[in-house]
Amino acid sequence: MRNKNTLRIVQAGVIAALYAALTYFSNIFALAYSGIQFRISEALTVLPVFTPAAIPGLAVGCVIANLASPFGVIDIICGSVATLLAGACSRALGKLRFKGLPVLSSIMPVIFNMLIIGMEISFLSAGGFSAELFVLSAIQVGAGELAVCLVLGLPLFRFVEKSSISKYLA
Repeated sequence: MRNKNTLRIVQAGVIAALYAALTYFSNIFALAYSGIQFRISEALTVLPVFTPAAIPGLAVGCVIANLASPFGVIDIICGSVATLLAGACSRALGKLRFKGLPVLSSIMPVIFNMLIIGMEISFLSAGGFSAELFVLSAIQVGAGELAVCLVLGLPLFRFVEKSSISKYLA
């Protein structure tokens, strides 16, 4: 049992490091912290389908990544909560597949980030919260998240599933 716990800790650590590094890489192109986000790291949100260690790994990675956020501590909290909730729901829906792909699992980060980060952006705006700004922010965040989760996340799922990597995530 001790080896399994050690494996889960290592998995979570590697996933956290990858998430943070890929977010910082996305930020080089100003894609990590704006209204429309294309964080390459969000492709990793499919990993809870393979291992429960991905749930805390992604959340910790998000905390580390959001240390560079212009929104500060609020983004650290909101982003990591959104990621944690999305990871847990992705894991729970992981066995539901459409043509062999965990599409519902890939939609969970989109939904949680739309709502939580959309709300965060609208509350932190200079003009203060408005329903219109929330809807606009949610759509922008959701669009970027959807693109990354489906265009990068689902192919990543297929790659991991068919490669020997999956045996290290079980």
